[in-house]
Amino acid sequence: MNAKATIGIIGGSGIHEILSDSEVITVKNPYGKTSSPVRIGKIGGKSVVFISRHGKDHSIPPHLVNYRANVYALHKLGVTNLIASGAVGSLRRKMKPGDIVITDQFIDRTKGRQDTYIQGPAVEHLAAADLYCDRLRELAIQTCRKLGYTCHQSGTVVVINGPRFSSRAESEWFKKMGWDILSMTQYPENVLAAELGMCYCNIGLVTDYDAGLEGEPGVKPVTWEQIKKILESNAGKFKEIVATLVKKLPETKSTPCPACSRD
Repeated sequence: MNAKATIGIIGGSGIHEILSDSEVITVKNPYGKTSSPVRIGKIGGKSVVFISRHGKDHSIPPHLVNYRANVYALHKLGVTNLIASGAVGSLRRKMKPGDIVITDQFIDRTKGRQDTYIQGPAVEHLAAADLYCDRLRELAIQTCRKLGYTCHQSGTVVVINGPRFSSRAESEWFKKMGWDILSMTQYPENVLAAELGMCYCNIGLVTDYDAGLEGEPGVKPVTWEQIKKILESNAGKFKEIVATLVKKLPETKSTPCPACSRD
């Protein structure tokens, strides 16, 4: 296997393909099958590896995604800069559907997921205080500004197991705790990338207001039909962001930022 790339993309809901002139790459993977075929192609003349998190037809629910296989496959191909998209619900009125949130903190409320590569007998403890790469985050923020998209420069994402949405009581609790957005897929993808020494950036694409905003004027509880209506628009934004952002990234392995120096 000679195919290599230092830039990796994981596409979330609505992001099924992003590369031009791509080909499928077979990666020997001790963690099983990836969510979609691993594809390598070009963006702006640079080699990029892509995986669709939920599969081509969005057939894999969030709690059944093989996160370890996905992240390991990218690592095996040489990826050191990993950019991921994710549809997120908003817990803040100021973070509107169609907005973008560049995540900088997370809260894990999932259960039963295979969330580490560390199986012993050697035991390591991941430093996770500041997991997201500041360098990639700043580049993503600059890119959103350049493209004229409404971008929130930081945000704490609470990750729930899914596939159900939150109850009104849960959503109100998340909001009162000061958390900003809600995802079903950010964890353990972010942690697994960190364990393998990757610089990781999450671009949260707001699709809806969560149930906790019900009662405020014009805000109703989220439904899947409501989300699907905005996914296409968000997918177009993410593709534009990636096309611009990739131009700023090196094709050779760069020195990771301090938060990512774990390999």
